[in-house]
Amino acid sequence: PQNPKTPCSFVYLIVINIVSKMISTLCKATAMAVFCDQEPASLTQVEERFSNHLVSFGLSYGTVEEYSYRLAIFAANDAKINAMNQKQTSFQTSHNQFSTLNSEEQERRFGRPQRPISDLDRDTEVFDTTNLTGSVDWRTMGAVNPVQDQGQCGSCWAFSSVAAMEGVHQIKSGNLLKLSEQQFVDCDKTSSGCNGGLEVWAFAYAKKNAIETESDYPYTAKNGRCSSTASKGVVKALSYATVTPRSAPQLLAAIAIAPTCVSVNAGDSQFMFYSSGILSTTTCGTNLDHAITAVGYGSENGQNYFIVRNSWGSSWGESGYIRMSSDVGGAGVCGVLLDSTTVQTD
Repeated sequence: PQNPKTPCSFVYLIVINIVSKMISTLCKATAMAVFCDQEPASLTQVEERFSNHLVSFGLSYGTVEEYSYRLAIFAANDAKINAMNQKQTSFQTSHNQFSTLNSEEQERRFGRPQRPISDLDRDTEVFDTTNLTGSVDWRTMGAVNPVQDQGQCGSCWAFSSVAAMEGVHQIKSGNLLKLSEQQFVDCDKTSSGCNGGLEVWAFAYAKKNAIETESDYPYTAKNGRCSSTASKGVVKALSYATVTPRSAPQLLAAIAIAPTCVSVNAGDSQFMFYSSGILSTTTCGTNLDHAITAVGYGSENGQNYFIVRNSWGSSWGESGYIRMSSDVGGAGVCGVLLDSTTVQTD
């Protein structure tokens, strides 16, 4: 974009006019329209931040219309982010890869349908909570691989499942493997690849089919033909179970044993734009649209939290992780206590 401090070109005036009309419409169309009541930053300030964002994420737009459209989305999100950061102190939000995406594009980075209620009642495991330690972090014990980015593919369920299997296998064998998410995407026919799936369906597939390493079956972030080779499979699931819902102690006890699959409402801006701190909101909602992996828990300044590994790359959140309060009862923060799954591997 041109520098607004220089004489305005005709194109720049068109952009300003279009964006000014679009910002209010886009902002008020979102679920967090209450934040639109905040005093907005000047368009010049917002466009400067937008320009920096484009550079940071390597983005460019070929037409004035596309540029204006993305700037309007960014400006609406900018207002939300500023308002969220003013309203609370336990966590912070900031711009990230979602800042210029519309809701449909954002949802492509989720990928978890609602799990059937009847399925939630099946094979629920009750964990012993009497001897929980004050903190657990499986990252420091060699049971968690580096954060990955699922890209424009709704494969969060595969990443959550793989991280749990990798963790359990490492705890049992002492060997941390990097397993293949793409095998689940291509070969688990109960799930729908980049169009979404469930961890329990992935584990059901892995009970019958050993999962290959990522080096043998690399991730492509798109649906493909199943090309698994049985002789290359290295880890199978032996069993899997649901953690008792709406119970932080039960989820903590599950995590104390091994990394555990959890699900959240990631479509809420408080989760989507999270950047640091302990997410402790009670207004996030419970539409479980994203699967992630709890890899530990701890406390800070009297606040207890889960340590959760996401699959949106290491630039999101706290180096790819989010800390979510374990003090919020009921459904938990963003529904994190509603649907969790453990797995056992060979």
